[in-house]
Amino acid sequence: MSVGRLFSTPRYRQNTFYTYNRGYSKTNPELLVCRTEGSPNRIFGFWNRLNNQCDTLERMSKIDLLGIYKITCNYEVTMNAIELVAPAGSPEALDAAIGAGADAVYLGVKNFNARLRTTNFAYSQAQAAIRTLRRMGKRCYITVNTVFEQRESNRMYQLLNYLSRIEPDGLIVQDFGVAYMARRYFPSLKLHASTQMNIASGRGVNILSKRGISRVVLARELALEEIRDIRSKTNSELEVFVHGALCISESGLCLFSSFLGGKSANRGMCTQACRRMYRTAGRVSEEGYFFSPGDLQMIEKVPLLADAGVNAFKIEGRMKSADYAGVVVSAYRMAIDSLGGSEEQISESIERAKRILQNDFAREKTLFHYDSHTDISFLNPRKSGGAGIALGKILKVRKKGEDCQGLIAYENTPVAEGDSIRIHSSDDRRRLSYKLTTVETSGSEAWISIPLAFTVGDDVFLIQTKAMSKRLRRQSIIPKNIDMFKRAPGHEEAPYVELAGRGKAVNGGAAGGTKKPKSLPEGLYAAVSRTSDLYAAQSIKPVKVILTLNTRTLDYLLNMFDKRKQPLPFRAGDLILAFDPFFPQALESSFAEAMPRLCQEGYRTFEINNPAHVSLFRNSAAKVGAESTVELIAGPYLYAFNRFAAAFIQELGVDYIVSPLENNRQNLERTFERQERSSVFVPVFAYPALFRIRSDLSPLYPWERFGDNQDEWFSLITERDEAGAGESLVIPETPFSIVDKIPFLREAGFRRFILDFSGPALKKKEYKTVMAAAQEGVPLPNASRFNWKDGFFYDDGK
Repeated sequence: MSVGRLFSTPRYRQNTFYTYNRGYSKTNPELLVCRTEGSPNRIFGFWNRLNNQCDTLERMSKIDLLGIYKITCNYEVTMNAIELVAPAGSPEALDAAIGAGADAVYLGVKNFNARLRTTNFAYSQAQAAIRTLRRMGKRCYITVNTVFEQRESNRMYQLLNYLSRIEPDGLIVQDFGVAYMARRYFPSLKLHASTQMNIASGRGVNILSKRGISRVVLARELALEEIRDIRSKTNSELEVFVHGALCISESGLCLFSSFLGGKSANRGMCTQACRRMYRTAGRVSEEGYFFSPGDLQMIEKVPLLADAGVNAFKIEGRMKSADYAGVVVSAYRMAIDSLGGSEEQISESIERAKRILQNDFAREKTLFHYDSHTDISFLNPRKSGGAGIALGKILKVRKKGEDCQGLIAYENTPVAEGDSIRIHSSDDRRRLSYKLTTVETSGSEAWISIPLAFTVGDDVFLIQTKAMSKRLRRQSIIPKNIDMFKRAPGHEEAPYVELAGRGKAVNGGAAGGTKKPKSLPEGLYAAVSRTSDLYAAQSIKPVKVILTLNTRTLDYLLNMFDKRKQPLPFRAGDLILAFDPFFPQALESSFAEAMPRLCQEGYRTFEINNPAHVSLFRNSAAKVGAESTVELIAGPYLYAFNRFAAAFIQELGVDYIVSPLENNRQNLERTFERQERSSVFVPVFAYPALFRIRSDLSPLYPWERFGDNQDEWFSLITERDEAGAGESLVIPETPFSIVDKIPFLREAGFRRFILDFSGPALKKKEYKTVMAAAQEGVPLPNASRFNWKDGFFYDDGK
């Protein structure tokens, strides 16, 4: 690592060093220019630390009286430039994270962030925190990492305008609409792509980089070697999660909570369906926390991630306590600071850090996919989905005065007044965090105060101790008097954004051809996920069939060209190939090599569901002739919930947009003007993938059908390709259907509709039933409306 990168790290900047890398070589020493606003002694202290990292420091000289220094050296510094980014879900957590050594924090304000159920910050608090942190040489990132609806465009515009005035160090964004609005109207805002944007490849990173996003928080499902490969393909800043709670679903692709009641993970309202208890069907029913993963802990991988070129390590936990923030940050601070030492020093520091992390009050630890995609040990269905140290079950309950107490028996973890616990009811219907007001200990048993709603058999977890809070070093980041910080969002109206017409290539388009795409016919389109499903779709032919393009179907199509497979019942021109939304680095080269061949064989219409997919077609048209073009459809996982997102997506060169599965009628009609609706596909039937999991879970779960305590039932669909890569989908048994609304949608100007049968194997009888209902515009029995009528859960108080 060059000295220039070392100087530019927040850990050593401390609001002191601003660097300019003039180019490094052993014969041409690197020149660094540094500026300090503090005491010159701080510069010389840094000089002494730097001297331990270089073979030779040739000289250090003061250039002027303003504190400008010049340093030259002639060997490479070995210490990595890693920024440690910590969660700040509250002012107390902010204090704890900075006190423990975080280089940067990320926090949310009152709305439009992925943790609306946590405390978040008032506008005045956020402004005060940014100013104080900047003076300390720390960074503050604001989370604006949810999707917004068209009716919220003014509020989003007002928020971004406010943020552009208080000048955070960056915004963490998920919605393409936020990125478009910020880039176009508030270019001073620095943008980071949230992990919810589901970027898992170098192509995805580079597509965003060209559109003003300077850092990408990579999807959490990547292996270490994939991260290394991404680093070799891009110059953008890369950030990875190293610690904290995991989602079972691939980043940004969970629809479970939204399906159960509109509380969407993409809106910051996740109800954690993955942490619930489920039961299997059959004569012998099993119960377990089937989809509750352990917590990520990458402390032992810090040296490897640093060597891979990662720019920032991120700790999850804006809903966690200040104690958690302080403990975890201090451990990773220790590991990162050891990277300039010997292997023995690094190993000793990491072992010490691991001992510190024993007190983070979280779940069992896992490396998730960083070592292997086939290892599914991150799931333990016998362990509760709750965080904290298990204290056992409530054995007895008694009334004492006006209080209620429960008896617990513990082995090695005593509790005391002021500690915080979490109680889970035995039926998994209630979970509550609670601070102990009374503790009466006798041997290994204790009577503890509990809320009235809980009883015998309920589980108790320790999540925070009062003693640890006292040990953590704290400093108040937000001053007590914040009257001077009065800025807040105004009342401006968001500008009207024009959308391109159908078939118009924006900024040159993705296909690169010279001929306008032929319009896709109006009518009913059927989507399937297996080549075998195409035979059932012959019974009532749709306008076109949308076939999922994954490793299995791609292998079939390529082998079919070699005459080793049975020809498909549909011609290439009658098929639309739809990419899986999760597009990891491991698939990048094979899919890039296959696209020209697919185009040559007549496949010209593709549904993209990840920004990375666009780059696969940059040269495809040229390779098969200048007269040919590729027609692109933006799939539902690009989340066009507003006109600004649609404009961003159109800039990628798409011709049509599929409405997201979570969308509702009012928002759909608000987003697209009547004359634009002919370019929109509306899904009217689907088995939504509630979880999309980058693992084949069949070795752990041989069953398929399971249900919850609300008597709702779901299916687990597992698949594995020849290379051993697997995927699992969780779908509801009750499909989403608005086929009876097709006549009304036609009246509103929509002309293209998708009947999505992907997921389960297609049965001809069901296919005929659904197609007939769609043709006649009549309702299907036993179907769900999803969010179509009620929309997202919406709290005006947020």
